[in-house]
Amino acid sequence: MGKVAGRKKRIIGTTVALVAIGGGAAFAYWTATGTGSTSGTTGASSNFTVTASVAGAALTPGGDAQTATFTITNPGTGVQKVQTVVATVANSDGSAWTSVPGCSKDDFKVGTAVFTPEELAANQSLTGTVTLQMINRDADQNGCKGATVPLYFSAS
Repeated sequence: MGKVAGRKKRIIGTTVALVAIGGGAAFAYWTATGTGSTSGTTGASSNFTVTASVAGAALTPGGDAQTATFTITNPGTGVQKVQTVVATVANSDGSAWTSVPGCSKDDFKVGTAVFTPEELAANQSLTGTVTLQMINRDADQNGCKGATVPLYFSAS
């Protein structure tokens, strides 16, 4: 037991010595504050690319409709959502169309675009359809014979 008591005394003595030495040590430091910031830049949206083709029999007053199939592509680098597509009888720049005297956009009916609104990743596309029909007006529509009727698509 004498060895255990001596050992305990040495441990207690060493601990007291370490506390005394450590307790006398001084620590110094500076206080400070700081702030910082950064920013990122965003790109801009890119206009969708729209292509289309028409299939069906030639249009006649009150006759069958033609179906136009359109494809909308996102040429940008980020995701963009296609929510609406509207097709109208108009020139390729969206201006009013008149083929020849006696034939205008008023001689035709464009249906509602059928497609699923979706987000398009870069270079991704979606496809939809729309109908084009010549209406039967109670008027001479001879001006529309042989006319090429342009469809203008607007996607957003």
